[in-house]
Amino acid sequence: MPNTRARELRVNSTDTERRLWSLLRDRRLDGHKFCRQVPIDSYIADFACFEHMLIVEADGGQHADNQYDQRRTSWLQCQGWRVVRFWNSEILRTPQDVAASILRSLEEG
Repeated sequence: MPNTRARELRVNSTDTERRLWSLLRDRRLDGHKFCRQVPIDSYIADFACFEHMLIVEADGGQHADNQYDQRRTSWLQCQGWRVVRFWNSEILRTPQDVAASILRSLEEG
């Protein structure tokens, strides 16, 4: 089930996800490999770098104070993942700042 949903999300990605993917795909971010819409157990991560166990999430307004997201992040962290989140508006307005922040997160882990 998660694989089918992940495939649907890749086909129907948002403008923000496409913008972020353009920064991360093909090892464009300092050679780090990212995958998009990655099933991890019953969850789907927007973007994941397996080498550094880093998940990058693009969040819209529906994610503000979302208890589901908090439980999901806690579970992922218990599995060894680090999760970084960026607001959609931030990704669209300052994509290079977002890329720099993701790179710092990769270097920290």
